[in-house]
Amino acid sequence: MAQDLRNLFKEEQEKSHLKMNEGHEARFIKKLDAALPEKSSVKNRFSIFYIAASIVVLIGLAFGAYQFFNNSESFENQLVDTDQPTNERELKSLGDISPDLKKVEDYYLAHINLELSKVKLTPENKELFDAYVVRLAELNEEYKQLSIELTENGPNELTVSALIDNLKLRLDLLYRLKEQLSDLNASDEAQTTS
Repeated sequence: MAQDLRNLFKEEQEKSHLKMNEGHEARFIKKLDAALPEKSSVKNRFSIFYIAASIVVLIGLAFGAYQFFNNSESFENQLVDTDQPTNERELKSLGDISPDLKKVEDYYLAHINLELSKVKLTPENKELFDAYVVRLAELNEEYKQLSIELTENGPNELTVSALIDNLKLRLDLLYRLKEQLSDLNASDEAQTTS
């Protein structure tokens, strides 16, 4: 009783002599065109959307390119000269190496600022003070150079020692300035009392 279904369908099609009426296909296509919109009008409608989408994409790409090239120009302007390879904001300090060194650096910087604030500038001691300020500025530049070296080469014993010695030297320089100013004031007072 088992029969192949394909064979059964084939035999059934051969037995039935049903045929479509003449012009049936043409009438069907005509009704289909009347019921559904024409392909060309659908294509036209969608092609307008495609064009609009393409314009939006082009505007977006143009804006993105403008931003990219505008930012690259500002980036080129921010590039640092090769003689100065790092920016001051990027320089490492002693505090970046260890918390103990940060304490040392903070101690010296606080005392340097404290001693500078204690100095009383008068017309008589202005020349002496200016000479010390020039030397302090030189030491400050040297400190920046050592910080650049620390940033580029990483921490080593010589650089760390040089940074600490620089801070000590600046503080000692301020102590000497303070001493000389007090000696100058004492000699001025002695001359005025005589």
